[in-house]
Amino acid sequence: MTLMKRTLLILTCLTGLSLAAMAADEKTKPDNTATNERDRSGSTQTSGDQSNSSADLKITQAIRQALMKDGDLSTTAKNVKVVTENGQVTLRGPVKNVQEKARVDQLAKSAAGGAHIVDQLDVNEADQQNNK
Repeated sequence: MTLMKRTLLILTCLTGLSLAAMAADEKTKPDNTATNERDRSGSTQTSGDQSNSSADLKITQAIRQALMKDGDLSTTAKNVKVVTENGQVTLRGPVKNVQEKARVDQLAKSAAGGAHIVDQLDVNEADQQNNK
């Protein structure tokens, strides 16, 4: 009987901890409503705006390859959106810090072969706070 009570007590504690962890996750979920509204407004480039011209596709491919080859970039930075339309490249998405933002911009300019770069990269504020 004592073993059964002890097991029940342990299960109850674990359930309580799990519920507390889930409640904490609910409080810290990011609110990206503003980002979603911005993307729907039509005022920014999205992946649907990528041109299918061979010149634009080559630029996008060259930038993507340069980002993927850079071993110092985070996975987040390697996954930024690269949209090329009529020779203009838009970089969008989160990066971890200002150094990474500068590096992505530098790689894009280098790989784009003179194409105009529009930098709409966002520095992830949570990562900035954690690095201080």
